[in-house]
Amino acid sequence: MAGLSWVWRRQLDAYPDTTRRVLFLAITVLATVTLYYELYVVGSVATLVLINLHMSFTFYLVTLAFGNLIGAFGSVFAGLTDRFGRSNLVVFGLLFTGVFVAFILPNATNKWSFTIEGFVVALVEGICLVATPALIRDFSPQVGRATAMGFWTSGPVLGSLIVAVVGSATIPAVVSDPRFWTHEYHICGIAGLVVFVIAFIALRELSPALRDQLMVTMRDRALVEARAKGMSEEDIEAALRHPFRQLLKADIIVSAIAVSLMLLVYYTAVVLSVIYLNSVFGFSIKDANGLGNWNWGFNAIGVILIGFISDRFRVRKPFMVIGGVLAAVMVVVYLEQAGHHPGYYALAGILAALAFGLGVAYTPWMASYTETVEARNPALTATGLAIWGWILRVVVFISFLIIPVVINSVTPLVNYGATVSAYATQYKSQIAFATTHPTVVAAAQKVPLSVVATAQSIPPVVLNTATADSTQLANAQKFAPELAVIQANPALFAKLATYTNPATIPPALVAQAIKAAGGGAKGLGVLTTINANKAAIAGVIAAAPALKTVAPYAARLKIIAPYSAELTIMAPYSAELTALSKVPPGVFPYLKAHGAAVTTAAAQTAGQWKTWYWICFGGIIAFLLSIPLLRGRWRPRDARQDEAEHEAMVQAELAKLRASA
Repeated sequence: MAGLSWVWRRQLDAYPDTTRRVLFLAITVLATVTLYYELYVVGSVATLVLINLHMSFTFYLVTLAFGNLIGAFGSVFAGLTDRFGRSNLVVFGLLFTGVFVAFILPNATNKWSFTIEGFVVALVEGICLVATPALIRDFSPQVGRATAMGFWTSGPVLGSLIVAVVGSATIPAVVSDPRFWTHEYHICGIAGLVVFVIAFIALRELSPALRDQLMVTMRDRALVEARAKGMSEEDIEAALRHPFRQLLKADIIVSAIAVSLMLLVYYTAVVLSVIYLNSVFGFSIKDANGLGNWNWGFNAIGVILIGFISDRFRVRKPFMVIGGVLAAVMVVVYLEQAGHHPGYYALAGILAALAFGLGVAYTPWMASYTETVEARNPALTATGLAIWGWILRVVVFISFLIIPVVINSVTPLVNYGATVSAYATQYKSQIAFATTHPTVVAAAQKVPLSVVATAQSIPPVVLNTATADSTQLANAQKFAPELAVIQANPALFAKLATYTNPATIPPALVAQAIKAAGGGAKGLGVLTTINANKAAIAGVIAAAPALKTVAPYAARLKIIAPYSAELTIMAPYSAELTALSKVPPGVFPYLKAHGAAVTTAAAQTAGQWKTWYWICFGGIIAFLLSIPLLRGRWRPRDARQDEAEHEAMVQAELAKLRASA
């Protein structure tokens, strides 16, 4: 087993030179970027995940909330790295999350398997994402800490930026397959496994004797190493005793809560920006991820740039104020866009300024927070970061439970809004006609399509004649036997018509007519019917030429006769009804089922999102009010004086150690 001990034995017994130190910092930052990329990748395809796995928006946020809660307890566990080390947790955490993201999560076929597997990943990442800033602190003295923390802080930012960049580059403008979300997970997971290999080979950490000391500048290196040689196991154990009791103080707890509240707007962007930009402003998933490029790109610039500047001036607090004020102002500007139609680049500029302000505030805070923890006990850095990590994730957990209460309009817009909008656009004229002519549509719905087809097969002139001479047509059928007799004996009946008084007709002529009508009682009955309905029969005879054109269509006219009233209502709108008939049968039921909900949600969504962003604004104000609690000077002159005094103390202690040696 001794030959394999290099797999897990990663401790350094001497403080590394600058080249190796920068290498370890770079690997730690790379690991952080990768872990956050894996954690945030769902944001780029959130709408597809909701649709494909049949999640409601509320379910989605609740699962994210509990994922953060589970990650919070992972963060508490990470506090043990003060005792057992940090690097192995990072290295093998990268392996674990890479396998899950690349191969296990993409195979989820329902919301529950996806959620449970995501909880496992959240637990591991909660551990790793406390261990990484602890490594950053170990390899960066206080003078230079903001720069190092700026690069570490770029981890979540660059993770988000990579999500946006990869998403905008690989997600097509129109996604036809909701399972496309697995494509983004495969890319992310493979990248995570590559970084695991790098960390496995090269990442190291300081021994407890080295990392448990306060190091203000690189000039402290000799003193730190000298002290480390004289530290016993008992000394190390004493420093680690009752870690939470030592650090559960107001400056640490309140500061961690305040920065977590400030970061509400950041986590909202991470998880919901694609949904927000898609559902409120109508941007495609591709363009929403493109706007994320601006957001995370300027945030990355802010966190790194301000690290250099803060170290240059030796102060943190003024930059926290500047960044916090800028972020607060831009949150208000951003929330006021809801309900309007800002252009792509207008929103890009707003997001860039907001993200830059958050970066300017956050990097100095991270440096100042670790320095505040060190002021209480430098051996408990990971414990202090665990407290921060636990509080951050609990705040996010609570906020993700609150968001669905504040914003309940997302599910209809995400799940049905795109389809409703597409139908409303594609079938705009048909929907308008159906809405403004309900009587016509109702009449059309009563008539079978076969009857409509039959009516359409009859020439319009025939239909017009049948309508105009409907009485004559009815009488032609009613008096068909009588008309047949008259048509067979035109001369006889013409002669009979000359007698206006039936009593004056000669008996012989009457007898001839009875015989022509069939003789006997039958013939007499025919003559009686003809005599009683002279006007009706005369009307049929007068319309005979027109009725002849109708005769070939008698069977078809009989089919459509029961629907004559409806067909009359429909007749002026044949073109509109034809267009309406070509609308797929599922369109109107879909609109009936979801149209009202989508319309209501669309009307409410802007106001609901504004309310949430006002809450985020309040979080930034709370952060600004907490700044005085942290360690650090407001004026560069005072900070440089502190540094000089510390340097004098180091030199004096070194002199004593050399003298005693």
